[in-house]
Amino acid sequence: MSPLRVALVQTRTPASHAAALDHVLPLVRQAAAGGARLIATPEGTNILQKDRETLLPQLVSLEEDPVVAGLRQAARELGVTVLVGSALVKSEDGKAANRCALIDAQGEIVATYDKLHMFDVDLPTGETARESATYEPGDAAVVAEAEGAKLGLTICYDVRFPALHRALALAGAQVLTTPAAFTRPTGEAHWEVLLRARAIETGSFMLAPAQGGFHEDGRGTYGRSLAVAPWGEVIARLDHDEPGVLFADLDLSLVDKARRAIPALANARAFTEPSARP
Repeated sequence: MSPLRVALVQTRTPASHAAALDHVLPLVRQAAAGGARLIATPEGTNILQKDRETLLPQLVSLEEDPVVAGLRQAARELGVTVLVGSALVKSEDGKAANRCALIDAQGEIVATYDKLHMFDVDLPTGETARESATYEPGDAAVVAEAEGAKLGLTICYDVRFPALHRALALAGAQVLTTPAAFTRPTGEAHWEVLLRARAIETGSFMLAPAQGGFHEDGRGTYGRSLAVAPWGEVIARLDHDEPGVLFADLDLSLVDKARRAIPALANARAFTEPSARP
């Protein structure tokens, strides 16, 4: 089997849909021109705006979102699969959702995943975040097929939850995707080590397209998009936070090789959990 060429698109998404589409489309076309069959974009590909009162009135459903529509058209024209790492959209119940969308080469949305874990934190730098104030979390893990590979879909903060990645690998995922908008302090401290750990634990490829730089809404994101092989080695990286395209060639046979060498997925045993202490 020939390697699967993938491209990770690193963006600095603006605070409006129109500007976001103008920003991401040339990068997707660059990725396709470089031979990528699977192109993945970061979390918040369609719009980034941290002010809740400004963001919410702009959100529409996934089907109506103009950036998603533009990427569907591009996938169809270019004959490639596009993973919209996430789009911030209005969900079916009228709330907001942080939703990943897998678009096939015919421009059809073939799978979606809503971010499970909300980034509710108080960082040592004094920064705080309360995603749960804006977004409704998902409740289901998702594995989908794309370009001959089985993808396990996650988003950003999900990378800190090993049980999710283990469940995806046990369900057959060979490639775990982690589109992100990591903060700069957490990115500097944890980004690469978390991605490598999840790859090693599951014997999977990790693909992590990232937001990077200082955005219109005042936030700073870490960038440094990364691709990690099942043995844990970094096979491609962007060493900056500027928009760009990162290519990697995935030999999917390495997944079985890593899992045979260290069968941690098969060797795990059930155990009685310790009782909580006061």
